[in-house]
Amino acid sequence: MWILKASRIRGVGLSWLPSVPLLSDVLAGGSQPGVPDRLFSNGKASISSASAASSQTAAIKQLRERTGAPMLDVKKVLAQCAWDQDAAFTELRKKGLAAASRKTSRTAAEGLVGVSHDAHSAVVVELNSETDFVARNPKFQALVQSIAEAAKTAGTSEEGAGGAASGVVSDLESSKLDAPPAGLTAATVGDAVKELAATVGENVRLRRAFRLESPSGIVASYLHTSPQPGLGRIAALVALHTSEPPASSSALQDLGSKLAMHIVAARPVAVTREGVPEEALQREREILRAQAQQSGKPESVVAKMIEGRLRKFYEDVVLLDQKLVMDESKKVSKLLEEASREAGSQITVTGFVRVQVGEGIEKEEKDFAKEVAAQASKSA
Repeated sequence: MWILKASRIRGVGLSWLPSVPLLSDVLAGGSQPGVPDRLFSNGKASISSASAASSQTAAIKQLRERTGAPMLDVKKVLAQCAWDQDAAFTELRKKGLAAASRKTSRTAAEGLVGVSHDAHSAVVVELNSETDFVARNPKFQALVQSIAEAAKTAGTSEEGAGGAASGVVSDLESSKLDAPPAGLTAATVGDAVKELAATVGENVRLRRAFRLESPSGIVASYLHTSPQPGLGRIAALVALHTSEPPASSSALQDLGSKLAMHIVAARPVAVTREGVPEEALQREREILRAQAQQSGKPESVVAKMIEGRLRKFYEDVVLLDQKLVMDESKKVSKLLEEASREAGSQITVTGFVRVQVGEGIEKEEKDFAKEVAAQASKSA
């Protein structure tokens, strides 16, 4: 069994905003995720009650869109859970008011992901910007490609077990750029990001980077919403191991591309059932138990109901248990069996990485009218 490990980048994640102080620098403590109505004051600035009410309204809207539950139920449960989005989502599911959903991360920040390949490995990097306008800038796109090339030779941390070494690319900001994009003079990745931020006048942030390897196989990729080769808004890498050299390398590449496309669409969290994080599995069991107990049936029946519904959970989050997006008549495991037979070699998935621009980042909502009024008062 191979388990893919992923975490934050060491040495990556700083951001630069030329000549404009960040709100997080002004509010030293900052607001806490999931608690939009909490007030903070450190003598410099505070969030008003009006702002808190607005945040609560946004929280209700977000959770309602995520669950499809009635608005009054959403509001009530959020209040009971101290406006903690994840706790409220879990409570709604226990009440049977929300379906299980894998769409738990908001995609708000702009930017691009870049992918670059070697013979038996591939890397994916994410560079964020404030606006889609900057993400379409040729310099921005060229820098993403240059950073992806630099990531191929940078060190990795937290390697995965088994045949596919998967890890976070570390110390990428100090890596040298072999070919800086036209118009940029910086020699390192970090300095080039700073220089681009100064050029475009926006906060530009190198957020994360991963490398996937398969010494005795291939690493295939797929990019969704791609403005040009090697770039996109969503990327997936998948490592395939072969027990013997395949009869057709092109057939193996086609299989890898199909699986990478499936991963982008289906969002698995693990290759096998054993790879599902224990915490996530335990949480799902608790939710399913709460749902089953509402039936009033004996505990022995409840236990069987839980196991039956758990199979559906695995079909949602485990790659090998998922139905193919392109052909729902078969599972991914069946596709691998058929491909192995045709290739005369056992083909296994040893790891994957899926990266979507801005997932987990919540973009600040702006009042356009107030912004225009503020600019007008400055120029008066």
